[in-house]
Formats: sequence, structure tokens, C-alpha cells
Amino acid sequence: MAIKDLVPWKRTNGDLAVRRPEMDPFSQLHREIDRVSNNLLGDWTGPMNLFDPRLSNFMPEIDMTETAKEIRVTAELPGVEEKDLEVSLMNGALTIKGEKRDEHEEEKGDACYCERQYGAFERTVLLLAEVGADKVKASFKKGVLKIVLPKTREAQSNRRVVPVQS
Repeated sequence: MAIKDLVPWKRTNGDLAVRRPEMDPFSQLHREIDRVSNNLLGDWTGPMNLFDPRLSNFMPEIDMTETAKEIRVTAELPGVEEKDLEVSLMNGALTIKGEKRDEHEEEKGDACYCERQYGAFERTVLLLAEVGADKVKASFKKGVLKIVLPKTREAQSNRRVVPVQS
């Protein structure tokens, strides 16, 4: 097999022939981008609905920091109330579950404008260190959930400093 057999276009009398669309990498990329866009956004031929469930999925932002003694998790949960929130620890994973409810009603003269959005969420993070489940503390204030997970003595003693040589 010659190297020219691997090239995706044909040579005819020393001139390059036009690439076949199925072999053109740019055409393939264009088709793939179209396919992904259609799968993600669906059919947008009608008017855009901002309250479409595909656009309103709520996934809380989480920040995790780790020290030698503990793991701290902070989650921003705007619009979530404490009664609609559940924090659990199981098999080395921390799970935050909740439901977000947002209702807005406005009356102007004879017209009434109502808007409601509901949605449940669940976020699970794998903890890479063993924590003392009975000593975990969580607080929720002004839409921010803070969780402190103290590491066990074994997890604290497993830390090793590796010397770096030049």
C-alpha cells in the first residue's frame, strides 16, 4: 500500500481532485457539531420558551477545600429553604439533596402575572479521605450551605510529605 492510498483525496494527472464530502474532515466536524447541537437544544423552530424544563435544570455550585484535619464544603443554594434541604453521608460520599421553589405574582390593575418554577436537585461528591460521620457539622444561612467534615485520626496520619529533588 502506498502512502497516497491513505490520503482522503484522489490525484489525477498531478492535480488534486475535489475532496469527497464524506472524507472531508471539516465536513465531518460540521456534521458532528450539528448533531450535538440538535441533541442538546432540540427543535427551536417555534418561539423560544425560557421556562422549558431543558433550560431550567438547577445544579448547585460547590466549593471543596481540604486541610490536614478536615474537609470543608460550601454550596450556593439560592431560592432553597432549609426545610427543603437534606445532607447525607454514605459510603465515603457526601450527598446534598433539595428542592427549589420560586413563585412570583404581580398584579397591575385588572391583569395578574404569575410565574412558578420548581425543581429538585441532587449533588454527590466522593470524599477521598475517611471522615468522622458523627462529628460532621452543617449550617445554612442566606442561601449558603456550609459543611465541615473532620477527618479521622487514621486519615490525618496517612499524609506523607514527599521530598522533591533537583
